[in-house]
Amino acid sequence: MKINVEVDCTPEEARRAMGLPDFTPVHERYVAMLSESLEKGASPEMLDTLMRHWAPMGEAGMSFWRKMFETASRSG
Repeated sequence: MKINVEVDCTPEEARRAMGLPDFTPVHERYVAMLSESLEKGASPEMLDTLMRHWAPMGEAGMSFWRKMFETASRSG
């Protein structure tokens, strides 16, 4: 037997229904700090460090994406 249930709600409503915390203020502050840094003139080294921290699995993730883009640019 297979049962499908469809719930039509916003992401905010789903978050509240599942009892998850609201990180909106933290997210807004983080985006504001990032914007301020970029407006003041971010160095290439700083951007590289940011991307390494954001990439899944750190350096291994960056290597994966780098290889994927290099392969795609060679074949395309």
